[in-house]
Amino acid sequence: MKNNYFAGLTPWRNGRYLLLLAALWLLVPALLASCRPPESDAGGAVAGASLAIQNKGSDTLVNIALAWAEAYQTVAPEVTVAVTGGGSGTGIAALINGTVDIANASRAMKESEIEDAQANGIDPIEHVVAIDALAVIVHPDNPVSELTIVQLADMYTGRITNWQEVGGLDAPIVLLSRETNSGTHVYFLEEVVRLGSSENSDIFAPQTLLMPSSVGITSELRRNPNAIGYDGLGYVDPAHEKIISVARTVDEPFVAPTVATASSGEYPLSRNLFMYTAGEPEGIIADYLSWIVSPVGQEIVAQLGFVPLTGGE
Repeated sequence: MKNNYFAGLTPWRNGRYLLLLAALWLLVPALLASCRPPESDAGGAVAGASLAIQNKGSDTLVNIALAWAEAYQTVAPEVTVAVTGGGSGTGIAALINGTVDIANASRAMKESEIEDAQANGIDPIEHVVAIDALAVIVHPDNPVSELTIVQLADMYTGRITNWQEVGGLDAPIVLLSRETNSGTHVYFLEEVVRLGSSENSDIFAPQTLLMPSSVGITSELRRNPNAIGYDGLGYVDPAHEKIISVARTVDEPFVAPTVATASSGEYPLSRNLFMYTAGEPEGIIADYLSWIVSPVGQEIVAQLGFVPLTGGE
């Protein structure tokens, strides 16, 4: 005998069940609509949601970039700037792959990187956003206070291995460097280890300890009186690290890194800090970059111990 559920219902129960089914059927379109993603405007931003800028790259720039992002919220509350580090190479690679809006770099893009970007349909545009003085630092107990770039090159290539050879104590030199993905590492390799010569093929000595961050360098240096390292001026704490004065040659004056000497170019290890965009910036990205190089944005650079652009240009 066939089991008929509806046949067993009294008329009023049967009718109530059908009304319930009808009500549920009317709710289906609304439920489906709530599952759809919200519609986007012509610029790709979700209507009524925050506008986002993805910013990635240089660890030297990361603290300034974070401070810029936070301060910009008071200027344009609808814009969110997401900042991550990882090194200049990481940021540039993300720009080449089209996964970030702005790449931070403590070095200029290499010709090969520009070619890779262009092959991917991206035309990188360079923006100078600040100036940095790359400080050479040692343990506070180290008696050495002056070094030439030639001496630094000889130390970092392993030709000089004892502090006594540069006027210090009879102790082995412990070399600290940033990792190879760091723009600071590349800058130090080109301008110090290779003495600024494109024909020089010297490399870091194999005993050089490669640190993943500025914190790694300062932490190792503070506990090791024989260590030497380098870092952006804004990351140096003179209370815990001794800053070395540097000269290009023995015939030139030794200069300590400061905002004034970096801005004037007197300090030999001054460098520009960059942001790169895919093509000429437009919309919220153009507005953000204009604010960064404005007097307000450059004041943040100075507050963090880096060197603002002259006249906010």
